[in-house]
Amino acid sequence: MLTGKQQASRLSLEVVREQIVSCDRCPRLRDYCAQVAREKRRAFRDDVYWGKPVPGFGDRRARVLLVGLAPAAHGANRTGRVFTGDGGGGSGDFLMSALHRAGFANIPTSQHLRDGLKLRDAFIAAAVRCAPPANKPTPEEIANCLPHLEAEMAALPRVRVVVALGKIGFDACLRLLKRRGIVVHPRPQFRHAEARQLPNGQTLVGCYHPSRQNTNTGKLTPNMMASVFRKAKEEINP
Repeated sequence: MLTGKQQASRLSLEVVREQIVSCDRCPRLRDYCAQVAREKRRAFRDDVYWGKPVPGFGDRRARVLLVGLAPAAHGANRTGRVFTGDGGGGSGDFLMSALHRAGFANIPTSQHLRDGLKLRDAFIAAAVRCAPPANKPTPEEIANCLPHLEAEMAALPRVRVVVALGKIGFDACLRLLKRRGIVVHPRPQFRHAEARQLPNGQTLVGCYHPSRQNTNTGKLTPNMMASVFRKAKEEINP
């Protein structure tokens, strides 16, 4: 019998996507996403919400993997694509603008599924695949979602740099390494733009999450985010 790790390593990105979308491990999150999809926000009352777990998105040959927190209730939970549709100037546009300047995205915005957005050498995933109430998943829900991140990473064998967007994404990456038997000592601390070489040959880079709370207050500026992707490019193109 194959172990979970061996099974994950043999799954294609398409199969991983199907498993994520059909996941029902967290009843609280599934109920909340379904409720949001029914009630909707006034601005999106004519939209058909996705309302399901959200898989990753990007280049299957990516060397840079971004790990965010979770879908936004009226963003990815509505559109079905990570960091997409949370409004002009939202986290999706802020992130995509930085990726575009660094050459990882073909356009600087992320508004809807038909906007033509394509990522080059980058893939975006999340620690949690369902929108959580108040944007706060429980530790158990984060643990339930970890196998999805593990499976996506296994289906992206070229990844050399992991950019953790926020502390929850950062901690999820470290937990996944531990799950794989990779010991990182001393344990890295989450700090913006700080890179850590890992025993598996990858580089883990911390980055403040591009939430409105961070970008509107100046905790995270465009130049600060640009510095993270400059580091990523240096690592993959030494």
